[in-house]
Amino acid sequence: MVSVCSVAGLGAVGAVASPAGAATKDPVVIVAGTFAGQGLASVYYAPLAARLHADGYQAFIFGLPDSGLGDARDAAAALNAFVDNVRTQTGAAKVDLIGHSQGGMVSRYYIKYLGGVNEVDSLIDLAAVNYGTAVANLAKLLGLGNCIGVVSCQQMSIGSQFLADLNAGDDTIGNVSYTNFGTVNDTVIVPYTNSFLNNDGNNTNVTIQSQCWLRYVDHVSIALDGTVYSGIQDALAHRAINLNCFAL
Repeated sequence: MVSVCSVAGLGAVGAVASPAGAATKDPVVIVAGTFAGQGLASVYYAPLAARLHADGYQAFIFGLPDSGLGDARDAAAALNAFVDNVRTQTGAAKVDLIGHSQGGMVSRYYIKYLGGVNEVDSLIDLAAVNYGTAVANLAKLLGLGNCIGVVSCQQMSIGSQFLADLNAGDDTIGNVSYTNFGTVNDTVIVPYTNSFLNNDGNNTNVTIQSQCWLRYVDHVSIALDGTVYSGIQDALAHRAINLNCFAL
């Protein structure tokens, strides 16, 4: 079981008592996707947090400020503060991050520009907006070029200045271990391969159907899928990714 608690005023999900083995494992912060403010995020990502807790991790959920419709740089700054509070609360030097959709992009900004490179051991992205999505470009078109005034939508567009800056140089900076899960059934990250990062030795890209070709996982369900979670387990343990195609 997990329970709702508070970390310096930010909603989080974690264990009331530390699970067995938690002292030797990094706490895990789940970084929500677009539209998931703290209230919705605390509900939607609770099953993922429960899985982590059952595996001996202290799990926390970070909902995006303004439900992810504002500037991703502001969300990254809030994530930075959230992680600092988690580290203070748990006594951990580093955390692991699981970023879903825009949450992966926000996590990378925090790592690259806000000191996260020294505070994060692993970043596990689930259908992340790493190289943008054509869906955002379509929204820009329908919004007469301004993404209907949604700043994060502008930033998630393919070719945006935000993503150009984020992806300049090394995609996977520092000693952080990066793992990116993508699915061919993704209709939000288009093309789905834009959720992947270039590899310089500390990055792994995983198309779910490359190992489990009959597994249907879409953009929304990727954070709740058992097969994907089997890969998250491997990534957190710094093992090669061997998906359990029949996991519930």
